[in-house]
Amino acid sequence: MSCRRVAAAPWAPLLARRISSPRLLSQSLPRTVIYQHPHRRSIRTTTSHRAALSQAQETEFPFTQVPREKKKPQTLTEKIVQLHAVNLAEGKVVRSGDYVQIKPYKCMSHDNSFPIITKFLSIGATRIKDPKQLVFTLDHDVQNTSETNLKKYEQIEAFAKKHDIWFSGRGEGIGHQRMVEEGFAWPGTLCVASDSHSNMYGGVGALGTALVRTDAASVFATGTTWWQVPPTLRLNLTGTLPPGVTGKDAIIALCGIFQSDALNHAVEVSGSKETMASISVDDRLAISNMSTEWGALSLIFPMDEILERWLRGKASEAAMLGLSTQDRITHDKIDELFANPLRADPGAQYVKQLYLNLSTLSPYISGPNSVKISTPLSDLPKDIKVDRAYILSCTNSRSSDIATAAKVFRDAAEANGGKIPKIADGVKLYLSAASAREQEISEELGDWSVLVEAGAVPLISGCAACIGLGEGLLKPGEVGISASNRNFKGRMGSPEALCYLSSPEVVAASALKGTISGPGNYQPPANYAGVQYGFGTGEAASTGSQLSAIVDQLESLIDRVESAAGDETSKPAVQILPGFPEKITGEIIFCDADNLNTDNIYPGKYTYQDDITKEGMAEVCMSNYDKEFRTIAKPNDILVSGYNFGCGSSREQAATALLAKQIPLVVAASFGNIFSRNCINNALLGLESARLVERLRSTFSDASPKVATRRTGWTLTWDVVRSVIEVQEGENGERWEESVGEFPANLQDIVAKGGLPNWIKHQISQTEA
Repeated sequence: MSCRRVAAAPWAPLLARRISSPRLLSQSLPRTVIYQHPHRRSIRTTTSHRAALSQAQETEFPFTQVPREKKKPQTLTEKIVQLHAVNLAEGKVVRSGDYVQIKPYKCMSHDNSFPIITKFLSIGATRIKDPKQLVFTLDHDVQNTSETNLKKYEQIEAFAKKHDIWFSGRGEGIGHQRMVEEGFAWPGTLCVASDSHSNMYGGVGALGTALVRTDAASVFATGTTWWQVPPTLRLNLTGTLPPGVTGKDAIIALCGIFQSDALNHAVEVSGSKETMASISVDDRLAISNMSTEWGALSLIFPMDEILERWLRGKASEAAMLGLSTQDRITHDKIDELFANPLRADPGAQYVKQLYLNLSTLSPYISGPNSVKISTPLSDLPKDIKVDRAYILSCTNSRSSDIATAAKVFRDAAEANGGKIPKIADGVKLYLSAASAREQEISEELGDWSVLVEAGAVPLISGCAACIGLGEGLLKPGEVGISASNRNFKGRMGSPEALCYLSSPEVVAASALKGTISGPGNYQPPANYAGVQYGFGTGEAASTGSQLSAIVDQLESLIDRVESAAGDETSKPAVQILPGFPEKITGEIIFCDADNLNTDNIYPGKYTYQDDITKEGMAEVCMSNYDKEFRTIAKPNDILVSGYNFGCGSSREQAATALLAKQIPLVVAASFGNIFSRNCINNALLGLESARLVERLRSTFSDASPKVATRRTGWTLTWDVVRSVIEVQEGENGERWEESVGEFPANLQDIVAKGGLPNWIKHQISQTEA
């Protein structure tokens, strides 16, 4: 966008006043001035209304037709989505905010393949649209050898064999690792999985993002599903990773430093050749993997020389050893890929840019019990005891991770007469490789045996304690430290336990010493002044660069404000489809918490109990957040909570459990993206209203007694036709209204039919008719 267009915009004088502050010209940009869009929205309607939806925009799937627009530079994310979008209007250029019908290159499912299959069959589908599109892996509950679980595994394998779907069995590895090492997550492609850590594929230059079970059933049946292209954030990395600092330290720091800046964004990583050369592919995989906890919907690294070198090593290895990847990872394919690698266009617009100087990082610790609490190891108390330590998960249990952990014990052996020392008394260390192949490499190098000799408990390759299943779960009062990606309260065991996250070498050192400790291989530089980070590129400031940054920010803001302002000037009544309510009314129950995650809403230990009843789901709903919720909440209550509600895993039971509790509507200051997908797909309604949350907080913050779930006596009515909410603050309190986003007919149709499975079933019947 040119400066002329900025000046001509009708709100330019207002924006000029907003940006004239010297604060905005500095790199410590106020986060709410430029980046946050004030308009409220309903779940799955976009803050960027470039793709205005209507009933007429309906072809094979209701999110396909979008207005044609002039060609503009695209981000890497938009380019990849463009390549995988189907049924686009002629000349349509995919932009952030668009609802599109996507045909993913690959779609992975794990133990949840069984409920996906059940959904697939229940909608009347009988044929897999494209078997080569699907990847089945067994990885979550692999330690469970009960007859019921093994039978379920057999049924998944039989289905895969019947439909010629690629299958990875129990003990062969975690699904995300299998996607990478088998060459399914290929640079420049859109790869999805019914699991929240699909972001990991960005470590090898693929656009990886999570779908939910219902979406996966749609891919099974039609080869496609719907997606809204998220706003794109550019993460500028500068400097290089110092010795003793890893990719895990970088992503833990990012989660704590920029706590909400990546929420529901696609992240594209940028950096100099020197910077990128310091980040190995395994470190990239760890960063992309845990970007889920940062709140990102994807995080993609560039297709560069480091990735090309890694791929060529894999191609040579496959050819020489005759591996299963010898036809998928070849030098010819790599030649073709890097002859013209996909990159963002010059001038591509990002809603924001952040920078982090890797040279200023040190080992970081996450927690306890929150990924948003990140602390340099050197700043932690020195006496935090450890009861259990974990080197496992798809984040950090590749052979390179196991090697760094083994080195801690090898180095300690030098002071122990050459004998590998044992882990500290009272500590248990659990070891599980990301895949059988990674374990084999580790065994050949001798690293696996070092850790076992030190006293580590070896486990079958799988998700294990990371998902709260199997051996070694934390007990009440215990402290754990893990190389995994998620330390939500109760996820890895008892809600009364404390859990920290770190790199594998810090886990190993902590297990050796019995307290959270580092291996001692990091030395801070002279005159160290802390981590350097901020908004912008991280380059030396100049008048030109500052003006360029402002124009870029205005480009994004004006595009969004133009569309939103158009909605406000002439707001016709929303057409209500048959079966969709015109109004929803209920009493507000308030769960005053931000980042209330899916483990809080529906505990992980119930996720794979496929025979649990609707009544059983209602009984345990919200129990990891408040055990009294089951007795406080009543049918037709409206649940209100804080920011980033429903973050965490992709389990759709977080939505269906609330429906089982007969809660028709959830209102939050903001939602986790995957949760909002699950809501629409399962016919649970949701709205965003930060104003309502702040009103509740100001009213009840000093109320006694303090409770996790409060019956407020307030009532809320969502007038869908007028696109407003009406709030009555108690019997004699204030009454006010607030505009919310229109709930489009396309989404009404899904909800009115009872969710996406019924919508697909209807489409199949229409096609057959």
